[in-house]
Amino acid sequence: MTDLLTQFVNLLGAVLLMLAFAMISQRRIVSLINLFTMQGATLALATAVVGYVTHQQHLYLSAGVTFVVKVLVIPYLLHRVIDRLEIRQDVETLINIPTTMLIGIGIVIFSFNLAIPISQLSSTLAGGTLGMALACVLLSFLMMITRATAVPQVIGFLAMENGLFFAATSATYGMPMVVELGIALDVLIGVIILGVFMFQIREQFDSLDIRHLEKLKED
Repeated sequence: MTDLLTQFVNLLGAVLLMLAFAMISQRRIVSLINLFTMQGATLALATAVVGYVTHQQHLYLSAGVTFVVKVLVIPYLLHRVIDRLEIRQDVETLINIPTTMLIGIGIVIFSFNLAIPISQLSSTLAGGTLGMALACVLLSFLMMITRATAVPQVIGFLAMENGLFFAATSATYGMPMVVELGIALDVLIGVIILGVFMFQIREQFDSLDIRHLEKLKED
């Protein structure tokens, strides 16, 4: 039974990786938010499964907090932001999608090769998921640096935190609950602050293209 659940955790890690890959190729903001919501739900399920197998009771609370914050609250706030800002057009990318996908494939190969020595030393439930978690983090970072507007960059930052949380859960059975709750609160506050920041950019430049911020240097 334990081996079956271990494989299930690996499967959920693969789902997280596929969702991260889908996010770097997605140009619609609404679809990006939906993919992030699916990623949060997958992360919550993986956390609960690891908690069941390892009998770590605090992971159930972590899964609940993750579901509430990343599946319900943050997607709701992001949808409110894009509705208020009336953002429905395609996301402008600094690098075309095919090139981004090729870079993403290279990142995945690099991540798995980098994680192999660490995974071999790991005695935890699903040490092999470390490569997937690292790939999710780097793919999310790639999404941040290849998007020209603020909203996709915020989503990329949140997806990066998902990868880090998955690594902590699968490799070390989670962080202390105080730390996890603190991170969840910080992420939630960060989204609110970034929402205000996006409104200010829109009001100042009538656009969310962050390249307009370079004008401030000239002024």
